Amino acid sequence: MASPELLLDSSIRMWVVLPIVFITFFVGVLRHYVTQLLHSDKKVDLEQLSDSQVLLRSRVLRENGKYIPKQSFTMRKHYFNNTETGFFKTVKRKVVPKNPMTDSSMLTDMMKGNLTNVLPMIVIGGWINWAFSGFVITKVPFPLTLRFKPMLQRGIDLLSLDASWVSSASWYFLNVFGLRSMYSLILGQDNAADQSRIMQDQMTGAAMAMPPDPNKAFKSEWEALEIVEHKWALENVEDELMSRDLNFGNLFSGDIPSTRL
Repeated sequence: MASPELLLDSSIRMWVVLPIVFITFFVGVLRHYVTQLLHSDKKVDLEQLSDSQVLLRSRVLRENGKYIPKQSFTMRKHYFNNTETGFFKTVKRKVVPKNPMTDSSMLTDMMKGNLTNVLPMIVIGGWINWAFSGFVITKVPFPLTLRFKPMLQRGIDLLSLDASWVSSASWYFLNVFGLRSMYSLILGQDNAADQSRIMQDQMTGAAMAMPPDPNKAFKSEWEALEIVEHKWALENVEDELMSRDLNFGNLFSGDIPSTRL
């Protein structure tokens, strides 16, 4: 037997649904500007920047080396890959992993992230759960299984209620992670209001804190450049250009405008 259709009061849209959307959106905008105020420029490691530029030069040489003469290509390849004096063979970097517990800058950034991201989410989420608790506010336009009830009906323990209905607390969390397009439209792509991107950055923060091993990058780039064979793409460019039927008549078909002083 099908359950009876549930009808919602139209006032719920005005006093529950829209306020939650507006509160979530403006809190995200405020978080974006507070994060910009608390943002501190990271120190650039000169050695790491130099290594990245060397790897970029080698990659450009592999991809575009066919547009320079063979002698020029060989000189550049010799600079990078010579077994005795090549950059990738002689330069050895010492990798010292940073300890986040002793690095004051990392601890400060972590505390700023908790202040601007975690704390507002807990405070606003708790207030919305207290002020709008027990409301059923909307329904998804497709049927769902019972496994979705804990996610979409947080704060409502009613077994007879269809899983497609959404509670006010769940609606808040859906807005937290679902307003990405609005934030990108108003604040730009690289904004600090996107909670899903912030959580993803925090999850990958441990991996990002570990510096990359430049020695492994040098070795892989040396192997990639070693197998590249030069084939000049402009070897017969004069003959190919002269063999084409070039029509320059259109360049002089029109009247040349004259300028009067």
